[in-house]
Amino acid sequence: MTDFSIQRLPFRRDAVDTWAHDDSRHTNWPVVYVLEGDAQRSSPGLYVGETVSAATRMRQHLAGSKKNESLESIRVVVDHTFNKSVCLDLESHLIRWFSGDGRYRILNGNDGLTDAQYYDRDLYRESFRNVFEAMRAEGLFSRSIPQIENSDLFKLSPFKALTDDQGVAIMDILEGLLEDLQDPGARSTLVVQGNPGTGKTIIAIFLMKLLADIRDYDGVEPDSMFSEFFVPENRKLLKTLRMALVIPQQSLRMSVRKVFKKTPKLDAAMVMSPFQLGESDEAYDLVLVDETHRLGQRANQASGVQNKKFREINEALFGSDDPRYTQLDWIKARSKHQLLLVDGEQSVRPHDLSPAALHAEVSEAKDAHRFFRLTTQMRVQAGADYVEFVRALLRDEEPSLPSLGEYELRLFDDLREMRDAIRQKDAEVGLSRLVAGYAWEWASKKNPDAFDIEIDGERMRWNGTDKDWINSKGSLEEVGSIHTVQGYDLNYAGVIIGPDLHLDPTSGRIVADRESYRDKKGKENTGHLKDAFGDDDLLTFIRNIYGVLLTRGMRGTYVYVCDPALRERLAAALMR
Repeated sequence: MTDFSIQRLPFRRDAVDTWAHDDSRHTNWPVVYVLEGDAQRSSPGLYVGETVSAATRMRQHLAGSKKNESLESIRVVVDHTFNKSVCLDLESHLIRWFSGDGRYRILNGNDGLTDAQYYDRDLYRESFRNVFEAMRAEGLFSRSIPQIENSDLFKLSPFKALTDDQGVAIMDILEGLLEDLQDPGARSTLVVQGNPGTGKTIIAIFLMKLLADIRDYDGVEPDSMFSEFFVPENRKLLKTLRMALVIPQQSLRMSVRKVFKKTPKLDAAMVMSPFQLGESDEAYDLVLVDETHRLGQRANQASGVQNKKFREINEALFGSDDPRYTQLDWIKARSKHQLLLVDGEQSVRPHDLSPAALHAEVSEAKDAHRFFRLTTQMRVQAGADYVEFVRALLRDEEPSLPSLGEYELRLFDDLREMRDAIRQKDAEVGLSRLVAGYAWEWASKKNPDAFDIEIDGERMRWNGTDKDWINSKGSLEEVGSIHTVQGYDLNYAGVIIGPDLHLDPTSGRIVADRESYRDKKGKENTGHLKDAFGDDDLLTFIRNIYGVLLTRGMRGTYVYVCDPALRERLAAALMR
């Protein structure tokens, strides 16, 4: 649609002055520009901006803080069809793509990214890909758009255009948090609740970057939705702010650390496990907790070392190893303010934080007007109705199949066929994997040559690594467990519902099979269920596991069910 040019000049005052006289659009036309550091340096800086007065804006950068960032060149995208809305949108796309590519340190704040509607937006966005390819040809990008958009750096980046309810939540959280911070003696707990795919993790990452930007700001674009917070009073208030992000799951924690390492003003050391925070001697002003429902109780841990650590942390913080203390109590003891990101239907083990504890936090936050709900579905293209459909099915209800649009939901009778379909989707769009409930022994952990799962003549192994399994070599031929995919996105998920969930022939109800459920830690009489861990409790955890697995796929979900009767039940549900 557009006929653009990318003009390059040195990041110097004399070069800008000369360039300004070459074309009237250099001084009075909406453009997008990129300021680039020397790509040969370690972690070069890069800044993306938009303006209607390019020459004036470059002079401002040369006189401001950008002069200290070792920037060397300017690239300006000029197009006679551009307007302000187009430029804001292209600026946002380029920031996200550069951030996801990981080659440069992005010097932008994350407060001004937009996703607004405007005339002919779809046509303009097609042309953005041409701009990307032109910049890639000049060496600014190292990977293609699909490769970038499938990466954790892109998906977990703080450079995001927020949904409406995310934007409102961030605004309200900032107002409440800044109010609480004004009182040195105040303590508070804020809660964000949302279903899978509503962007809870992004809220935490975005907020930490935004707080750091407010603390260090040297001016902000007037059309930023958060511009009212960039004032000297808040900068002073946040000057000594110590904050941390606690993530219980190891794999997701490692991925977020990589993002923080690449993001100016954030640091990988800010991302911690609950044990690391508990053992820390630091006092934090703010601790954000992703997947709060996965925090642990005083129960039998995964190793003797962790049991010892749990006891020692309890004794250090509270004077005794009282079993009522949880990892959430550690976080409250180590920080004045907490932001808890919660989905109670994603607890998958008995030693996860109890439903009663989560309910208490939600109730108290509501009473204090510090509760925020996310509803817009960001992951699954079929939307929030699909997520509720899945959960209702697992609750043994009879929901009607909602309109899925282009989302692909398929039930397979043959696992080999589903496995081939996942391989094909991975070849087409990438990031397509098989996942399953924990209904098979993990023989390959001790014997790498052994197979763990055999169905319909297909022999498969569980995930070969707990760290970044989705992107690991060989993952396409493996099967991921709940602990490797919770918190992550896939393009297509091939979900194997194992024999741990089946239809009872007498009652016609969905029930759990304790013998077929192989996660030993998942069925221990421990935590809040120490004295009363019944089959209904096990069913809740298994149901939650499949609820997570069935909501990983952004573009589609393929399903194979081991129990024939349950497969028929699901087939009928897909026809309603």
